[in-house]
Amino acid sequence: MADVLIVEDEESLLHTLRYNLSRAGHDVRLCTDGRVALDMLLGNPPDLVVLDLMLPGMDGLEICRRVRAEVTNPTVSHVPIVMLTARDEEIDKVLGLEVGADDYLTKPFSMHELLARVKAQLRRADMGGLAGEPPAQLTADDLVIDVATRRAYREGVELRLKRREFDLLAYFLRYPAQVLSRERLLRNVWGYESAGDTRTVDVHVRWLRAKVEAEPTNPRRIQTVRGLGYLFVR
Repeated sequence: MADVLIVEDEESLLHTLRYNLSRAGHDVRLCTDGRVALDMLLGNPPDLVVLDLMLPGMDGLEICRRVRAEVTNPTVSHVPIVMLTARDEEIDKVLGLEVGADDYLTKPFSMHELLARVKAQLRRADMGGLAGEPPAQLTADDLVIDVATRRAYREGVELRLKRREFDLLAYFLRYPAQVLSRERLLRNVWGYESAGDTRTVDVHVRWLRAKVEAEPTNPRRIQTVRGLGYLFVR
């Protein structure tokens, strides 16, 4: 199946995760120290990382930040990261997403949910980020997306988009003038098989508006349709 690196310093949870992921058919590597984990990621990147937020040596946020900074090595910088946190504070989740985590779970969580999230992220990685075969280039006025190189431009200037921001913008451009529910976006951009935390979508839309809208607080392109979702206007 997949090579999964678990970075967790709580011994009982570490071995529970190993047992369940191994039973699901994955090859599992274990690490309890943040700095050692970063070395493992850079030296032999796995297919996916389950990463605790609080770790000795280096915390999960810093590990995630450094992995995403490895832009010269896409095998490292694009590895899916599922972050674990013991705190149910929204700021922790936002910070995790901001530094590049693909998903997060708040302890305690069910193993069924974790396995579903891992499966979703691995499927997204296999599909290269977007389902189907998108055209080589997507455009909307002064916005241009090069799907092959995963680069986006506004008025000829390259946008610094995080991986999930790029996927979300590309999905909007593929389905303009359609009301897209948060659940549909979670399913097709994040790869969730069932409904997840829709705040994840709202956070990424807010970040994306700051980069593609002339007035992010009064968006013209990515409009909110109250009670339904979002609408991209060309």
